[in-house]
Amino acid sequence: MAAAYVLYGRFVGRVLGIDTVRETPAHTLRDDVDYVPTRPSILFGHHFASIAGAGPIVGPVLAAQFGWLAVALWVVLGCAFIGAVHDFAVLFLSVRNQGRSIGTIIESLMGYWGRVLFLLFCLATLILVIAQFTILVAGTFVSAPAVATASLLFIALAAVFGTLVYRKGINFVLASAVFVPLMFGGVWLGTRWPLDLARFGLTPESARGVWTVVLLAYCFAASVLPVWMLLQPRDYLNSYLLYVMIALGVAGIFVAAPAVNLPAFAGWRVANPRSGLTDPVLPMLFVTIACGACSGFHALVASGTTAKQVASERHLRPVAYGGMLVEGLLALVALIAVAWMTQGEYADALKAQSEVSLFARGLAGFSVRLGVPLEAGVVFVSLALAAFLMTTLDTATRLARFTWQELLLPRGGGEVPDRARLRSVFANSYTATGVAVAVSAALVFSAGAKGLWPLFASANQLLAALALLGVTLWLVRNGKRGLIAFLPMVFMITVSGLALMNLFWQNITKWRAGGFADGGVLTLATLCLIALALALVVFAALRMRRRD
Repeated sequence: MAAAYVLYGRFVGRVLGIDTVRETPAHTLRDDVDYVPTRPSILFGHHFASIAGAGPIVGPVLAAQFGWLAVALWVVLGCAFIGAVHDFAVLFLSVRNQGRSIGTIIESLMGYWGRVLFLLFCLATLILVIAQFTILVAGTFVSAPAVATASLLFIALAAVFGTLVYRKGINFVLASAVFVPLMFGGVWLGTRWPLDLARFGLTPESARGVWTVVLLAYCFAASVLPVWMLLQPRDYLNSYLLYVMIALGVAGIFVAAPAVNLPAFAGWRVANPRSGLTDPVLPMLFVTIACGACSGFHALVASGTTAKQVASERHLRPVAYGGMLVEGLLALVALIAVAWMTQGEYADALKAQSEVSLFARGLAGFSVRLGVPLEAGVVFVSLALAAFLMTTLDTATRLARFTWQELLLPRGGGEVPDRARLRSVFANSYTATGVAVAVSAALVFSAGAKGLWPLFASANQLLAALALLGVTLWLVRNGKRGLIAFLPMVFMITVSGLALMNLFWQNITKWRAGGFADGGVLTLATLCLIALALALVVFAALRMRRRD
């Protein structure tokens, strides 16, 4: 990965045409609200906290069923030659297009209807992100009640921190010196007063439902509240938890030196411990591990917030290409956290526990060798993961709102005209957020909710392929070496398309056998994603042929 950063990352930068003298939108459009020149170290923390949700943890833990070597190869090679290139190129294009979203960039390459189709796909993917990560966080709160206590305290601390710093003028360094220790104190308070809803007579399933409603309400509030009140302070305070967790994991692995007992390769078809179905390595390995190797969600983050804060194009490689490699490192840590088990132990554990719990237990077990008590380590890692997940949740909800609003913009962008009153009502922040949260809630509470991860992962990978398609069009149109994006795009379209077809047949079989409640929702969702992707690919091919 280090060699890839120095060698291939530099080569990609030359192909794109990085210009260290050229002014970025953070300077030319500076408003100190969205467009703000930011130090690369701070920007890296913001970008990494936003992109590194549960994906680099859940994906490798689930994919370990295929064998540790298969997972490790895809993470390392996928990061270096596909995922990092995707993030780097999309961030570059956004910076070169006034910090605009990838959807607006697609319009300049494929026209208005290309933008509409792409944004519809983005919206579908974001809704899947919100639904899947709500399920994961609610499950974590039920299995580790201490995490629920600490997370709620963390939200309150972030809101107070943001108000004091941005509205009361309290010194930023002084506030940090007070609130960062308070945040870590929340971990201790969580272990002392865990918020276990079972005390109120709720079953685990009922408790999960309550937490789901609370989390969706939080997502709505985080999307419509001013960014300084919650999202910015959460990102800042989150970074301390995330860095400490990664450092603890890496140090624990080197000190504990656990044996790897999972097989290197489990075969071309593997029995899924949870579903009981047989999953083929190709394509399921490459979509089960999404964020740890390549993720379309990163394109939305890079062109949504990060591009507006880049102070110089020389920062693009460390923030985007480097950020993806660090996420790959986290994915390898997640793999090792379960690779010490035998195949039978792993299968039994996966049936009984969530991926987040397995990761937390594995890392906490390694950190015992560093003198950290096991339960304290579990709570801390779980809290850090909940911070990952909730950061992704509120970011995804806000991005879904932006995407919905951008869908309603007229041809060529610009503001919604005053005469279009109905469009203005639907473009309202509250309406846009409500639509995203309502559809996500319907998915969470549907009978097929347990099968959302493969669908989310497949859609996420296909979104990355479509973003690489846009990058390829730009490179070809500007006479640059398009192969750096074209070959990854072809690979990602192939594996994600095969995965969606596989999921379509699995769910339609369930629908036929057990009725609409068993597989109907996921069948229709998968079919919609396939149709949107096919339409975009055909549209792009026609535009490329015309070269206009």
